[in-house]
Amino acid sequence: MKFLVFALLLVAGANGKVFERCDWARTLKEHGMDGYKGVSLANWVCLTKWESSYNTEAVNHNSDGSTDFGIFQINSQWCKEGHSISSNACNLGCSELLADNVDKAINCAKRVVQDPAGVSAWVAWRVHCKNQDLNPYLDGCHL
Repeated sequence: MKFLVFALLLVAGANGKVFERCDWARTLKEHGMDGYKGVSLANWVCLTKWESSYNTEAVNHNSDGSTDFGIFQINSQWCKEGHSISSNACNLGCSELLADNVDKAINCAKRVVQDPAGVSAWVAWRVHCKNQDLNPYLDGCHL
């Protein structure tokens, strides 16, 4: 019986943490993301909704051979993945972007948005968030 419970816990944890929208908005706000480099909280919530559906363990393999990791879907050019050659500007292993503790992912997103492309580095932001009404992403969150 102990083995079955352990196995179920292992499987349950395999999908990472999936934040509820308002919990995620609060987490971002607590980490100083509201207005960081001119990017509103609603923009961050929208971006991560479309990039990962707020899932910390989201992984996407791109056609160019790179991989996007975590709740922000940060590209492997920003982190160290195996023996790949990357700038590793976030100074961490890509697997660290998949942790339920989102501190490192948020710090890396802050680094990415400092790049000249800014928030436009994220395709999902350009497609789904740019010049859109973002009020629904914070509605009812009581921030």
